[in-house]
Parts: sequence; C-alpha cells; structure tokens
Amino acid sequence: MPAFMPASPAGPPTQPVALAGLLALEELDLRLIAGPADAELLWVHASEMADPYPYLLGGELLLSAGVLLTDPDTYVARLVEAGAAALGFGVRPVHDTVPPALVAACERHGLPLVEVGPGTPFTAIARAVWGLMAAARDRELRRVARAQQALAAAAARPDPIPAVLHQLAVRLPGRAALLTAGGEELHAAGRPPAPEVRAALARLARVLAPDTRPALASATDTVGAAHLSAYALGGGQGLALTLATDHREPGDHTVAGIAVVLLSLLAAPHQGADAAARSAALVRLLLGADPADVAPLLDGDGRWTVVHARRGDGGAADPLTAGALGAALGSALVDADPEGATARVLVPGDGRITPQPGWTLGASAPAAADALEAAGTRAARALGRAEATRAPLVVDAPVSGLAALLPPGPAGDRARELLAPLTAPLAETLRCWLSLHGNWDRTAVALSVHRNTVRQRVARCGVLLGADLDDMDVRTELWLALRQE
Repeated sequence: MPAFMPASPAGPPTQPVALAGLLALEELDLRLIAGPADAELLWVHASEMADPYPYLLGGELLLSAGVLLTDPDTYVARLVEAGAAALGFGVRPVHDTVPPALVAACERHGLPLVEVGPGTPFTAIARAVWGLMAAARDRELRRVARAQQALAAAAARPDPIPAVLHQLAVRLPGRAALLTAGGEELHAAGRPPAPEVRAALARLARVLAPDTRPALASATDTVGAAHLSAYALGGGQGLALTLATDHREPGDHTVAGIAVVLLSLLAAPHQGADAAARSAALVRLLLGADPADVAPLLDGDGRWTVVHARRGDGGAADPLTAGALGAALGSALVDADPEGATARVLVPGDGRITPQPGWTLGASAPAAADALEAAGTRAARALGRAEATRAPLVVDAPVSGLAALLPPGPAGDRARELLAPLTAPLAETLRCWLSLHGNWDRTAVALSVHRNTVRQRVARCGVLLGADLDDMDVRTELWLALRQE
C-alpha cells in the first residue's frame, strides 16, 4: 500500500551509521561476538540501569559494564523491545569477560553484541560514532550540492524539462518521470520500469491529484525491490514528479525537492516571450542571484509580495514542504534551505495573502521588482512579529496615516540624523521593541535572542541617543524615524 509522507519525517537529526563501520576502527578494540553485523546506529547511550527501557529512543548503541546485570535474558529482551540497535559490553573492572548467558541471550533475540576492550573508554566510542555521522553528513551535503548544481544547469538548457529529469535519473539512479493527475506520462528519463512499477507510479500520481482531499504533497510505495516516490508540483496543474529507484539514500528527499521546485517553474504554462523572460529571471532569483541583477529582466510594471514562513511545529522548511506552501499561496517561486527553518515565497501580483494551516507567515506589502530586497526585510520583520504575538499571519503595512503626510526628503534626512549613533542591530532591536509596545519577552521572541540581550540593547540605544525611552514623545519621534527606512 502507498505510504503518505508526513510534513516533517520523524527521525534523528542525521543519518545512521553502520555498525560495521564502527567495528572497522581498529583503535577502538571492538569485537562483534553475537548477533548480526548489519545494524545501523542512530545514537550512543551509556547506562548501568538494570532496565534502561524507559530512557531509550530506539536505534541506540547502548554501552554498559553490566554493573546491575542479573537476568541477561530479560535485560536483552527489554532492549530489543525498546528498539536498541546494539549492545556494547565493556569488560573490566566489573566482568573479566562477557557473561556467556548474555552472549546466548543476544544470539537468541538477534541483538548485536559488541565486546569493548578494557582500554577503550565509552566516551571514545561515542566520539567515534559522532565523527562517522559528521563524515556521512558531509558526504550527503556534498552530494546534494553537486546535484543542485547539475539540476540548475539542466534547467538552463533549451530542453529544460527532459534535461532536469535526465539529471535526476542520473543522480538518483532509476526512472524519473513527469505524470499528469490521470497517470499519463509526459516526459521521462532513465531505464524503463516494469509494467507493474509503471502502474504503481500512475496510482501514486492520481493520489496526489489536486481534487484529492486531503491534499498531499508526496507519497511513497514499494513494488518488489523498487522504491517508488511521487511529489506534487506547484502551480495547480495536477502534475507529479515520480521516481522509481533500487534503493534510497539520505539526501534523496532533498535532491527530489530541488527538482520539484525547478519543474514547477518549468512546467508552468507559457504566455509568450515576455512570460518566458520573466520565468527565466525568477529561476535565477530562486537560485541565488542578486535581486538588483534580476530586476531588469522582470516586468517593470509587475508587483510582488514576499512571504517569510516558519512551520508551527518547529520543523525544517525543506523544499517539499515549502513547495507545498508556495502552491497553496499560488506561487512556485520558493526558496527553502534544508538546514534552515524559514521558507521564502515570492507571490506575483497584489493578491491577498491568507493564513496557512501549520505555518506562521510574515508578508510584505506588494512591491516592485527593484524593491524586492527591502520587501524581504519587511517580510522577515513581519514574521518575527507574528511569532512574538502568536498570530498566524502578519502583513507589513506601508507607511500610512500621519506618518505618510511627512515630506519624504526632510523626514528621511531627520531620521538618518536622529538614528546615526545606532548600529543596524541596535536600530532593528529598537524598532522591534517599539512595535511591540516595549514588551521584552515578545521582542526577544521576534528577534530570536534572550530577553536580557533586548534589555541591554535598548539601554544602549538610550545612552547613544541621549534620550529617555520611557518618554512617549521620544518613543513617538523614534518610531516615526524608524518608519522612514
């Protein structure tokens, strides 16, 4: 049966380490004496409790010297029940050798048992595991970066969709195809799948159709040895990227997410040369070009709203979940850092931004293409305010009311003169603090700093400005000055 992928896959912060890789480090003096050698380790934990079950997450290499070991069979059964990956048993000073009853219990329950030599501290094992994890993570990031560069280059080719699919089939060896909501194959690359695999991919594409309720961003399945995945493209056309591979590796999800964002742009309906030029410019912007360089390529009369978003559960804004957010907002122009928590969406036109379930949003007012950088700053501020006030959406309103009546030239000069003693971080702290009515805790949340840092910065502002920040007249003048930015 297909498996529907959650918005934030549960699991450890990094990929697992093979037990065999740890055993291969001769300096640790480790020896597998029972159980299989193909275990994968997610964590390292040392415990001398008689029953550590309540404190295990699953996937641990549990290290113990057997201080309270009295019933090996029950002990091992509880470890297996808790999901421990392996047991490392240190000999001496408690036991001169690994108890035979423990060896037999591990064999019986299929739990890998590793003998830890007397000269090996448990901390050395933990350090080695973290080192292997860091090395694996570094390899994963390098692989993802190479794939991103290859996909970006493919997107610039004259035949971008087939080129992107070809690169995806190379980077994730197997079959990559673009399917309609009805399961019809539009473009494909890689080795042709077996008929039953092709049928299963078509079923996954239909599962992701826009009229499906609840709407899904992705789905997975297996057919024999083939691992199948499908990802909904943004833009509301009902297209899906499908993959059939022989195995899955860490980083595949991120590589597929990059392809989803690019294909969402490339598969959008074309509306002549002007639209094609605008799409090309926005792809460049998405891939990190400076807004000032991209702005001349965009429609000079076009206006755009910048949205910054964080997931309400604190999870990472990976490309797939961010792509789903962009689709909900009516845009495939999404920038999501797999290592970060914030997604950025560029929404064309003056359309109204609405709250999205599971997200906290900050939006700029609609801005011209050459003002996107400033709009991004205002969207980030709005997101901070939304988090501080626990609002699902805050839209940064343009200067209005009495402030809008101030002549921009003299008012701007006065504002720069008044705020000249402040560094950018101090000015931003003061602006945020004033916008939140002097609330220390909310300002700390909005700026992601400690409340004492806010107090120190605001106090420093008062000293540098030579002003009493408790005076409402002073606060009003400073607020008007800060709004002139």
